[in-house]
Formats: sequence, structure tokens, C-alpha cells
Amino acid sequence: MKKPQSTSLAHTFARALAACRQHMGGADGAARMAVALSGGIDSSALLYLAHEYAQRNDIALFAFHIHHGISANADAWLAHNERVCAQLEIGFAARRVTLEKKNKTGTEEAARKARYAALGDLCRVHRVTLLLTAHHQDDQAETVLLQLLRGSGMAGLSGMNVANAAPELLGSSELIMARPLLLASRLQLATYVAANDIAYVDDESNDDPRFARNVLRHQVMPALAHSFPGFQERFARSAQHAQSAQRLLIELATQDLAACLDGDSIDIGQLRLLSADRSYNLLRYWFAKRQLRMPSTAWLAEMLTQLLEARPDAQLLVTHPDCHARRHRDHLFLTPKLAELAGTRDDDELSFPGYERAGQSFVWRGEAQLAFPAYGGVLHFNVVENGVEAAWLRGQTLTIDFRKGGERLKLAANRPTRSLKYHYQACNVPAWERERLPTVCVAKELLFAAGIGMDCHHLSDGPAPCIRFLWQSQ
Repeated sequence: MKKPQSTSLAHTFARALAACRQHMGGADGAARMAVALSGGIDSSALLYLAHEYAQRNDIALFAFHIHHGISANADAWLAHNERVCAQLEIGFAARRVTLEKKNKTGTEEAARKARYAALGDLCRVHRVTLLLTAHHQDDQAETVLLQLLRGSGMAGLSGMNVANAAPELLGSSELIMARPLLLASRLQLATYVAANDIAYVDDESNDDPRFARNVLRHQVMPALAHSFPGFQERFARSAQHAQSAQRLLIELATQDLAACLDGDSIDIGQLRLLSADRSYNLLRYWFAKRQLRMPSTAWLAEMLTQLLEARPDAQLLVTHPDCHARRHRDHLFLTPKLAELAGTRDDDELSFPGYERAGQSFVWRGEAQLAFPAYGGVLHFNVVENGVEAAWLRGQTLTIDFRKGGERLKLAANRPTRSLKYHYQACNVPAWERERLPTVCVAKELLFAAGIGMDCHHLSDGPAPCIRFLWQSQ
């Protein structure tokens, strides 16, 4: 095999990769690394550069190929990559993925997600901690321009980092994805491949004008290159400036979040002290930390307006694709979207004026717990010294249901009987949680209210075994 030629490209690759390995913990930070190998011109150049580097630095190198099955040539590409890796004595593994989205507009994004998920899984299987991709300077310019056309903020205009963890894509926070060719141009890679007679495959989808990136690559970028030679390098420099600005925004958001965070919620009183721009920055950072999709500026503006201007007693609810934004006692909560529970629905055929939902009757026969899927959880029966006598409880027909309104509960003999609403307020249970907390009755007498506790009227201190209920939502 002819030794690869291109001192400058190999030097660029080696410097970037060495910096990445040092960031991971020194020279031994990546004793096993892998190349994401499509077989195209870019990843083929990366494979040969990585092979030469791995041999010099005694690193175990793998090549991972993802077979999407979209192209009729996919089997031939897999065979080509396997053959090349066998010649270079590089460990090779492939993974076939099936795309769920069939419409053409969703194919590109679906393929991207499936590809990275499969690459992350292959890295875990082969104990690889560093994954190399062949993104280069032209890719960076395309990314920045594409994000600009989408109206993205600073995070989008930052483009791609030389190295980063992407657990939402790769499925692991331990895996680092590096782009050691980000400072090299597409022309440099093509020259390297031609000079070393490296075989590669040609993916016909790269010419498909239905994909936005291909429109940029084949129509917009050549026009820019004609009028503004070397624009790719300047775009890359702008991306580096944006990355610096984004890091400062993250530092500011970290400080603001520390000042505003109260448990799992945001103190709206503290949020009011911030400017609108800082509030937006903080909320975007909070969403990112919660691994929620980034909300649009319009959505954030609407939520912030409602947060700051709604009546103090208003039950604020703003819907996000991944969650609900709610306000409770001047705090902002992000709560998951929960499926409707069967126990909240009336039977339409039986409903009539004055009709009341009957709930679900059951008998306790000594079980440690009973599941009630219609009510979204499990009722535990804990043996205690002060509770309902177990022998008495076994003989009762119990009913679990959601509250209908007007229920009252007495927690202790020396405390007054209060409405469930009063108890929920005293226990600081938000309104949206109360709707999913069931009660347990015996002969229409309230025995237990989830989130509050047992009614004292049936409690006993006797020597006989006693039971207390505990509700666990699921």
C-alpha cells in the first residue's frame, strides 16, 4: 500500500486530534477510537489519516458503517467499506437501521438521528470512547449559513465544535465526538484522496436538490466562492466568535439559574429582577439542562408575559411539545405531559344529571401493594404501630376514586376537620397534581387521601397489626 501523502493535512489532523485526546485526559484518554465511515470521499480521507495516526500512536482503530437501506447501492457501499478496512487491517463493524419516517421531507433528519444512535451503540459495544467524523471547513460554512437562513440564535450560529459530547444523539455522555478535519477544506480532502489514489463511493443523494444542504452546496456556495473567494474560512472564524459568545451566555445563564432556582422550579420573583434578554437566556439554558426541545422566541415571549402579568391566583398553563409550563405560588414548574387516566372519565352511556362516578371497588386480602392503572399508581399497605387495624380492614369493601369535591378529612384527634382543598394548600400540593391524587373510602367515609394522609377516625393504637396507606404515582 502506498504511503499517504499530504504533510499539511496530516499535520492539521494530528494537531486537532492530539488536542482532543488531551482534553479527554492525556495521551491515554482515547486508546480506542473509531471513524464514522460512509465510504464517501470525506470519510475515506479521514479513514486513511486516522489509520496513519493510530499506527504511530499505538491506538486501536475501528471503522463503523451505518446501512440505511435508502439507496439501491447501500449493499455495495457496505461491501466496499468492509473490503477497504480489511486491507488496512482496521476493525470494521456495520449496523443496519430502518427509518420510521417515509415522507421525503423527514428522511434527512430521520437518517441523521438513526445514524448517530447506531454509531453510539457500536462505540459502546466495542468500548470506543472517541468517535471521529469527517466534517470539514466547507461543512461548517454550510451549517452556519443554513442556521442563519433558519433564523437561529447564537447557539445555532456557533456551528460545529471540534469536539463535544452529544448524549441526546449518541446515547452516552461518556462518548466524545471529534471533528479533526474542521479546519481543512473540501478541496484539501479531495486533493489528498486523488494524490493517494484512495477509492471511495459516490452517494447520489448528495445531488438531490430536495435537501436544503444540497441546494447550498451546489448552487449557493459556488456563487459565494466566485464573488468572495475563501469565504469558508471567514465563516468558520465567525462560527468561532459565536462559540465564544455562546460560552459567555452559558456562564451568565449558570449564574442566573443558581440565583433563581428553587428546588425543581424557578422563583418568579427572582426572574422579575432580570432583563427580558437575560430571562430568555436563562430559560433556554434551563430547557437544555432538562433535555427539552428548545422553544422558539415567540413561545418564550408568550410564556414570560403570562408568568409576569397573570393574576397571582391564576392557574397558568402554557403547552410545550415536550412538557407543560405551570405557575404555582409564584414559581415556574416544567411538568411532563401525562396521559389521561381512565379513572377520570365518566361512562358516557350512564351519565345523567345527578350521576356520580362510582370509582373502583376492591377488597384488601393482605397484599403489600395493589396496582390501580386507571388511577395512575400503586397503593401500598404498610404495617405500622398506629393505623387501621388489619383485621378490620380485611372485612371491608374499599373504593378508590378521584375526589369529586366537598370531601373533608381529619388528620388527628386534636386537629380540626378540613376540606381536602385546605389540606392540599397546607401541604403545598400544586393544583395539577391534586387532579391525579386518588382517595380511598369505606362505605362512603373518607379513609385516605393521597398526598395528605389517613383520616384519624379509623386509626387505632391497639396491639393488633395496623396498616397505613401510601400512594405511589407512576
